[in-house]
Amino acid sequence: MHGGASTGWLLMALCAVSGAYCLLRTRTGTPRERRTARSEALMGFGMAAMAVPAAVLSPPGWAWAVYAVLFGTAALRALRPALRGGHHLHHLVGSLAMVYMAVAMAPAVTGGGGGGHAGHGAAGAGGIPVLTGVLLVYYAFYVLGSAGRLLPAAAVAPAGGTGAVGRGPGGFGGGTDGRPELTTACRLTMGIGMFAMLLTL
Repeated sequence: MHGGASTGWLLMALCAVSGAYCLLRTRTGTPRERRTARSEALMGFGMAAMAVPAAVLSPPGWAWAVYAVLFGTAALRALRPALRGGHHLHHLVGSLAMVYMAVAMAPAVTGGGGGGHAGHGAAGAGGIPVLTGVLLVYYAFYVLGSAGRLLPAAAVAPAGGTGAVGRGPGGFGGGTDGRPELTTACRLTMGIGMFAMLLTL
């Protein structure tokens, strides 16, 4: 990534671990929770693949089209649930952001063979500044909201017996899989990763 190969490796590892945890969550919970976990696992692994330093692996030109189609399909699947709001709306934004980054980093757009990989930094990417800025602002607020959910005060239940711990990051609704703090931490990690990748555009 823009900060060097070590930054790319760190981001790849964090996103891969988050994706793996989300994959484990697909084995438990309600059908809706499992569907959410599958979407988040796809996002985590997709981000990990994009974050591999280009010096190690420069993807072929068609790989970006695959990313765009894969996450475009994910966005279409998230569209109907997103109309109800909640965390599904965040999934829709995330999928569309992945499509945007794949298109912006594609060699046909950036003018270099494989030069659009996240590892090449801002020099090779061809994003739209206004759209990139809007997504950066969105993910900045999302990360701050997620971090706020992890603060100890957020886990204290009021006298009524229901606490904020069951809500998702940033007020988007949350997991009730018994480990909401880990789910929130994974979402926070992927939010930071998305913010970092958008900075390279």
